[in-house]
Amino acid sequence: MGLPEVLDRIERACRRAGRDPRGVRLVAVTKGHTVPEIRDRVLRYGAFALGESRIQEALPKLAELAAEWHYIGPLQRNKAKFAVRFELVHSVDSLRLAETLARKAREVGKVQRVLLELNLGREPQKHGFLEEELPEALAQVRELEGLRLEGLMTVAPYTENPEEVRPIFARLSRLADTFGLAERSMGMSGDFEVAVEEGATLVRVGRALFEPGAGV
Repeated sequence: MGLPEVLDRIERACRRAGRDPRGVRLVAVTKGHTVPEIRDRVLRYGAFALGESRIQEALPKLAELAAEWHYIGPLQRNKAKFAVRFELVHSVDSLRLAETLARKAREVGKVQRVLLELNLGREPQKHGFLEEELPEALAQVRELEGLRLEGLMTVAPYTENPEEVRPIFARLSRLADTFGLAERSMGMSGDFEVAVEEGATLVRVGRALFEPGAGV
């Protein structure tokens, strides 16, 4: 598909939903791709946020590319010291991880921006808080010095038909509204347009940028 078409589809989804396209940011998922690929497929079009989900793969790229880096994948607590090098961590999926990130952020004199990950599809193989756990988790994370909680994130169940996961995205937006959170990180290559229509502020797109025909 390519980045220009992804941006065009985001804009059209915003128009359908009566939203300002400036309210949605693309996070280009660069996992599995080299620095030259990232420059060619993403950065030649502008200064986009870049998302990685494996610390070991990400660190050399952070050293080589000056960009706004987001961490979007599952994070082990013993890797938290590296995660505070990212601008935004989307995937805080437990209170223990939040506490560790807060401590590591304080050690380097930083306030780490984070999102809480929700498992709204209740899939056992996926990470994240369950919906009923959210109120208590929010209360505790908001008390942690060294973190700034900005919103929520979810990974919708895989489906060939994006309409099937529209209720997941709508629910995340409602929860964000209920708890006064601005950011909603949701939507990937196969479903980002539906996510945008339901209020996404950050969409995490990889395949549609790097693989011809993906996400079409």
